[in-house]
Amino acid sequence: MGQAEWAHDLAKDLLETTLPRRWAHTQGVAARSVSLAGILGDEADTLTAAAYLHDIGYAPDLVATGFHPLDGARYLRDVHQADDTLCRLVAHHSCAVNEALERSLFTDLTEEFDEERPELVQALTYCDMTTGPDGRHLDVTERLTEIHSRYGPDHLVSRSITASTPCILSAVRAVEAALADVRQGGAG
Repeated sequence: MGQAEWAHDLAKDLLETTLPRRWAHTQGVAARSVSLAGILGDEADTLTAAAYLHDIGYAPDLVATGFHPLDGARYLRDVHQADDTLCRLVAHHSCAVNEALERSLFTDLTEEFDEERPELVQALTYCDMTTGPDGRHLDVTERLTEIHSRYGPDHLVSRSITASTPCILSAVRAVEAALADVRQGGAG
């Protein structure tokens, strides 16, 4: 069984029944990740696995700090002895460091989980930030607006998304440019 298959089964077990909307989002993020195979090559399976796992920290049985990237990454590391790359991607997805700062968990996050290579982090951020809560593809600006409307302007998630917006937009632009390069190369 590949990493993506294992990750699918684990995420489904953790999210499908307790958080069906989160499961729908997760499936959409994973579907977006498959579209990046042309730019990721051998790492496509790793990205798809991370896409399935990125939000498992929301699962009620896993919530410890209330910061889903850290809770999910710790669970993967401590319970499943998951690949370090997967743990780092889950811990740092979608510019999570800004929410870690808001939650006073920056030191925990950065001391426990090093950052992963920018190309993979950007790819996961792209997949997450172009997929709505029901798994539907959204433009990144639509996704950012949706997050703000869901949480309201004063919520710490909205504040951290505001701080993360330049990082998120940069990641999405980088992935879109890489996809355009692949398309141009394939057409030549």
